[in-house]
Amino acid sequence: MKPITAIAKSLGVPRKHLQLYGDFKAKISLDILDGLKPRKNAKYVVVTGITPTHFGEGKTVTTIGLSMALCRAGKKAVATLRQPSLGPFFGIKGGGVGGGKSIALPMEDISIHLTGDIHDVEASHNLCASFLDNHLFRGNKLNIDIQKIFWHRVLDINDRSLRRVRTGLGGGENGFERDSRFDITAASEIMAILALTTSFMDLRKRLGRVVVALDRSGKPVTAEDLKVAGSMAVLLRDAIKPNLVQTSESTPCLIHTGPFANITHGNSSILADRIGLGLADFVVTESGFGADCGAEKFFNVKCRASGLRPNAAVLVASIRALKTHSGKFKVVPGKPLDKAVYKEDLAALKKGCSNLVKQIENVRIFGVPCIVAVNKFPTDTAKEIEMVKDIALKAGAFDCVTSDVFTKGSKGGMDLARAVIEASSSKTNFKFLYSLDDSIKDKIGAIAKHIYGAKGVRFEPLAEESIAHYEKLGFGRLPVCMAKTHLSLSHDPHLKGAPKDFILPVRGVRPSIGAGFLYALCGKILTMPGLPSEPIGEKIDIDSKGRLRYVS
Repeated sequence: MKPITAIAKSLGVPRKHLQLYGDFKAKISLDILDGLKPRKNAKYVVVTGITPTHFGEGKTVTTIGLSMALCRAGKKAVATLRQPSLGPFFGIKGGGVGGGKSIALPMEDISIHLTGDIHDVEASHNLCASFLDNHLFRGNKLNIDIQKIFWHRVLDINDRSLRRVRTGLGGGENGFERDSRFDITAASEIMAILALTTSFMDLRKRLGRVVVALDRSGKPVTAEDLKVAGSMAVLLRDAIKPNLVQTSESTPCLIHTGPFANITHGNSSILADRIGLGLADFVVTESGFGADCGAEKFFNVKCRASGLRPNAAVLVASIRALKTHSGKFKVVPGKPLDKAVYKEDLAALKKGCSNLVKQIENVRIFGVPCIVAVNKFPTDTAKEIEMVKDIALKAGAFDCVTSDVFTKGSKGGMDLARAVIEASSSKTNFKFLYSLDDSIKDKIGAIAKHIYGAKGVRFEPLAEESIAHYEKLGFGRLPVCMAKTHLSLSHDPHLKGAPKDFILPVRGVRPSIGAGFLYALCGKILTMPGLPSEPIGEKIDIDSKGRLRYVS
């Protein structure tokens, strides 16, 4: 690794704007944004994917590799990524820093704590929860309806035993006894706020708007009402600053915020992207999971909040994932993939490519050119790759190329870089999927029909009640963030490919007013994941120097 001061210099970040955390990571002061505007002809590229398996299909690898390849092609590029959560790191997924010769460094630090942002989010969120419970204990002057409390606690660990808890047991000096729960920190509204904020004062205003509960007359009770928003902001005064690290080829990389895409909006911060666009020719940012999850929210939520417009999108696909979308192979979390997936099977691949076709459509519906990147695995055959390319181009992809950045680094991403440069120079016709003036139901219906392929939406009674109430409160003009499984275009993780004629169930709608959206709970979606039967954490240890190592 190069000293982070050298990486900052290559990006154009003056030393006075760096807050160092050792030799290889730093925060960038928001003062750098004073007078900083996007460079002339700066290009904004989002990396998304097909519906993934539990193993991930290589979006982070591709994002990092593409940024390196663009630099090799003579462009000044920066990657902007989300920070990995400790929950998946010790659970099924492992680190979220790429792999092979396309990684973000220092990868151990990035995967575990980095500069403490996630802990700051956790502390800020739980401080608000503590103030809320203290308010109830002290007599509930705000007349909070105990059955309408939205604000619970968060923890950055997968722990299913905390999905339902009872706090204040025994009452009296132990506090107000009530049912509650824990969510994973990445699902916190504070994390979404941090990702969507544009300044210290915007952060402060958003925190004040956080709706923690409703009172008995149905009016919102906010963090400002609890007089805790200022203290919450203080805990986030460092977390708001993007983190600067480097790739395996010394390309600058900004890692900031980590909202999950199946629960919240699933994208890195607006602040990181704005800094990147002010300093580089290309900003390559990643959205979580498939184009139906993170990319849809990137376009409809993040682009609305930032005012930024993408020049191109890269849709990452793998042959193995496309085969699983045929429904022929069983995929079990925490277990190796069926060995048959790695054998040439053109029939299964063709059937599974229905998912690729739909996800290409999901990108193009926003008026953005879509490049398909086939993340290459050693078991892929020439016939399989050729079939995917043919299907992708017929489905309207701007181009379809193989990406071998895992094995070859930037050299393996040159075809992708050339395609992205060409697509980014083409004319775009960016548009949102829905208008903010549409009703909440119409927004949900538009996403269900046009992005997921649903025949219709079934609103359960609690959702109907919530929607009517939020429109009455004036929240109806907010965008909608859909909380659903990432393992299917539908709400059911077992429905592979491109399911049709299904009815999307919406069991509830919750407010994230500080973040600036409502989120709809579709089907069974867990906001606190659990650990698998054999967590990756069982294989993690330290060596005599205190360095992380994996043991068999």
